Amino acid sequence: MIIRTRAYARAGLIGNPSDGYFGKTIAFTFGNFFAEVELYQTPELEILPNRRDHSRFSDIEHLAQDVRLNGYYGGIRLLKATVKRFHDYCRHNELQLDDRNFTIRYTSNIPGRVGLAGSSAIIIAGLRALMAFYQVSIPPPVQANLALAVEREELGIPAGLQDRVAQVYQGLVYMDFDRSLIERQGWGGYEHLDARKLPPLYIAYRQDLSEGTEVFHNNIRARYEQGEPAVVRAMARWAELTVRFRAALAAGDVDAMTRLVNANFDLRRKIYRISDANLAMVAAARSAGAAAKFTGSGGAIVGVYRDEKMYARLVRALGELNIKVLQPRIMPATGAVAV
Repeated sequence: MIIRTRAYARAGLIGNPSDGYFGKTIAFTFGNFFAEVELYQTPELEILPNRRDHSRFSDIEHLAQDVRLNGYYGGIRLLKATVKRFHDYCRHNELQLDDRNFTIRYTSNIPGRVGLAGSSAIIIAGLRALMAFYQVSIPPPVQANLALAVEREELGIPAGLQDRVAQVYQGLVYMDFDRSLIERQGWGGYEHLDARKLPPLYIAYRQDLSEGTEVFHNNIRARYEQGEPAVVRAMARWAELTVRFRAALAAGDVDAMTRLVNANFDLRRKIYRISDANLAMVAAARSAGAAAKFTGSGGAIVGVYRDEKMYARLVRALGELNIKVLQPRIMPATGAVAV
């Protein structure tokens, strides 16, 4: 029997990047892009490479382009670290695994390194496949913690909980990462929101802006831990924007949601170094009348538009910059909510 599992691309709608700093965010997963993992029983344990893991190139320019788009590592390290962390979790919790072996492989059509959570999608899909194969049940908030530990602790990749929580729970998710709450129960407060109340949303991205979370967040952590007032205030402000967006969503206040999305990016611009190309992408979207902010770490934006006429203007304005635009298909919610 072949086990197939998926995890979907994530867009941070409001509040990011405060998720790594005890803030609050709202994010959603959408089915336009996904990572899929296949796992089946075999005599030996094997992790098969994907095209992103290849080491043969037509020439030196091909190699350089591949590194720019995919980094120096593909998804094999993500799956290997996921298997190892899953094993450690089961052993620590005295969950007996049988002695079967398996072959595991992944595919992904999530654009790489543009802030759509492609790496964590591979991890979440891999974790789901392992749980199904060994018939192990792990609570949803713990799944998110395990996925974060794969990147942070196993691979040394800076990351926050938002992506993993959104991809475990799916749908439109409100996340409160209050420090005292996390210290008391081990995870934040997570709640599904009604995605039907959202205004029309778009996603836009271009792969030639990819730079990866490691680059984008290169010094904010240090500035936050040093107590730099502007950074500390910004994290608190992003949490406030999230609370206000949640209230605007409940009230159906599209004008307020539009202003809050724009405010999220405008605040980010004050404390982060943002490339001219990323700034141009946001400016082009706003020139069409739409709101715009990063979905994650740059290279992709999410925003609110009013109607199909505005969406057409948006497609034209961004198309002139060779930027792809789509209407996200938000996935149904899944899993129990942690409180």
